[in-house]
Amino acid sequence: MSTALSRRVAFGLGAGALVASLCVPEIASAQARADEASENEMIVRKWYKLWETEKTNWAPFEALLADDFTFTSAAPDDHISKAAFKQNCWDTQIGRTGRFDLELVMAKGDFVFVKWVCITTAGKRIRDVELHQLRDRKIISIECYFGAPAGFPTAAESKKS
Repeated sequence: MSTALSRRVAFGLGAGALVASLCVPEIASAQARADEASENEMIVRKWYKLWETEKTNWAPFEALLADDFTFTSAAPDDHISKAAFKQNCWDTQIGRTGRFDLELVMAKGDFVFVKWVCITTAGKRIRDVELHQLRDRKIISIECYFGAPAGFPTAAESKKS
């Protein structure tokens, strides 16, 4: 029994095989990136947990930061060093930080994006987003985009109640 293939069917099969062969390496490399992203996400989650649990010792924070770490925000902190971050941010805020509710954590390669609400020790809600960049399991930069005091969308959310 002989089955004839039209040129259209043969072309379609060939194109499908070509597409499938091109996608296989991408799927494999995406898996490798996903594993790395997962590890980076865990490191960033640990960073936020330290703000809740470690109130007197800078060493665990410093251990997560690369030597060339920089912090940028609208405060105006423009690529300040690790030492400046400790002095300007950690020293002044660690006693005011209650807990972080991480609303969104997205990791892609060396970047982890986090949307969070911080509940201060005074009960104030502050909403921010931060972009963390990592290299060799260390945070090399944090870019912070302020939302405090929590107005929109928090004010809109409170009207739902």
